[in-house]
Amino acid sequence: MEKKQNHSSLRSHPGSTPKNIHVGEIVRRLRKNQHLSIRTLADKCGFSPSFISQVELRQASPSIASTERIAFALGVTLGEFFGTTSPSHAAVIRADARPVVESEWSRAKIEAIGPISEDSQLEPMVITLEAGGASGSRPYVRRAEQLAVVLQGTVELTLEEQAYNLKRGDAACIPSEIHHCWRNHSRKPAQILIVTAHRNL
Repeated sequence: MEKKQNHSSLRSHPGSTPKNIHVGEIVRRLRKNQHLSIRTLADKCGFSPSFISQVELRQASPSIASTERIAFALGVTLGEFFGTTSPSHAAVIRADARPVVESEWSRAKIEAIGPISEDSQLEPMVITLEAGGASGSRPYVRRAEQLAVVLQGTVELTLEEQAYNLKRGDAACIPSEIHHCWRNHSRKPAQILIVTAHRNL
């Protein structure tokens, strides 16, 4: 069970533009729009109804991997989570106005850095992993191809059974349907630019 933790370093700083989006709000909105019960959604994504309820009530914080499982069960991608709250066709998104989804379990924040619309073919995001952060407890499958570039720090990328240590400037191509996981074993934050090829679910 991925419980809520208190990591103040992941919270927005006073004076910044309030663009933080809570996963629970999005899950509840999408679930109700599709007329799904909590139990039905739980069955679709393989979690317990109590966990889904805790996520919606902000009593549990899912990892990045678990958030993707919930999103897939709701028929959207992780990138489309942003579009459910603030759809944008703007060509420019300022650094201090990016929509942000935080995962306290993963010790991470996810920022949308590109236009958020149904017409977008790519989903560019920046993921910041704090020290000790990880995308999930174990490698998971994503149903779309990704290109990743390390912008800051060092991270470990596990692809199937192979682990790679990546530093600033290193890039990785992650094919669809490949088990993978990101981990930050260092004492400093790591930042990764991930571009996902949009794919209809």
